Amino acid sequence: MLRVQEGCSHHPLFFSHPSFCTPCLQECLKPKKPVCGVCRSTLSPGSRALDLEKQIETTETTCNGCNKKMYLSKMRSHAASCSKYQNYIMEGVKAVTKEPFHNTRNFPNRFTFPCPYCSEKNFDQEGLVEHCKTLHSMDAKQVVCPICASMPWGDPNYRSANFMEHLQRRHRFSYDTFVDYDADEDDMMAQVLMRSLRDK
Repeated sequence: MLRVQEGCSHHPLFFSHPSFCTPCLQECLKPKKPVCGVCRSTLSPGSRALDLEKQIETTETTCNGCNKKMYLSKMRSHAASCSKYQNYIMEGVKAVTKEPFHNTRNFPNRFTFPCPYCSEKNFDQEGLVEHCKTLHSMDAKQVVCPICASMPWGDPNYRSANFMEHLQRRHRFSYDTFVDYDADEDDMMAQVLMRSLRDK
């Protein structure tokens, strides 16, 4: 599988440019303006990550389901057909996922948001950011971030001193990419620690 190294040197988590496999990168290229898969900033042209491809081709690993040894480059296709690996993954998912709620009214809307400055509604996250940048960039009124307020950790009463800066810093990517809202954080941490000890 082809790996591509993207021009995203501004991202502080990487000492070099981040690399993505082709299927993941294709998701980032779908929007009108292609974005980085990590920080959602505009992408600059990338190059093939030959050093990473070589490392994947030569690094050996073991399947956590059947304990078969193989190179990392073969792991994805093996995992798709290994029923023991799929059971291993499902054990982890069951261990960290809470029972689903039956009352859908208890679920906060994390997909569409109202503008905190005007009466416009039903913006997705990217649409809200663009709307506020276009129409409210000079508005100094302290407002509650509707995106943060919808999160489990959000405070619906907290007013951002500089909402535009907050939007640009905190909402350059969608939380849905990184967060499982149904997973209990303590259970997830305990499960990760148990599995890391078991997998040594």
